[in-house]
Amino acid sequence: MTKGTASRAAFTALVAGVAGLRLVELRRSARSQRALEARGGEEHAAGQMVAMRALHTAWFASMLAEVWGAARTPRRMQAALGVAGLGVGMALREASMRALGDRWTATVVTVRGEPRVRTGPYRWFRHPNYLGVAVEIAAVPLVHGAHVTAGVFSVLNAAMLAARIGAEERALDAAEHVAAG
Repeated sequence: MTKGTASRAAFTALVAGVAGLRLVELRRSARSQRALEARGGEEHAAGQMVAMRALHTAWFASMLAEVWGAARTPRRMQAALGVAGLGVGMALREASMRALGDRWTATVVTVRGEPRVRTGPYRWFRHPNYLGVAVEIAAVPLVHGAHVTAGVFSVLNAAMLAARIGAEERALDAAEHVAAG
């Protein structure tokens, strides 16, 4: 196996690991969603999940296609920054999940009368989970020089998150308004 093939294989393993974590998180999300719905939770903007799943699936495929198809080779500093970005993104997302507890879902689900979480990273950021995802989308492709994927999917993700955050804010405001009213 050549050095280039070995590094691309290692990158593929990293991407598979990140994808595996996402699948575990989707199972966690489904459990949380069932628990929230049992407490009267309501899902909002369900149609956005189709686009989000498609974007994330395409991101994984695009990274691998760019690295293997263009025979990309990593640069040490860029790879180090990509790995650091992945670590920061994962830490933000994990801290978000811990702060939300059983209220963390990949979907937007609110329970009327439950106040917003304002602990953990939510003390400083409105949407730390989404910030973590945005960092990961930019960083992971850079681990192995997939610049096109990093740029294109960062822009696509930003557009998707603009709609997503708007829908989530409206849902949270409505749920909180019931609590305050």
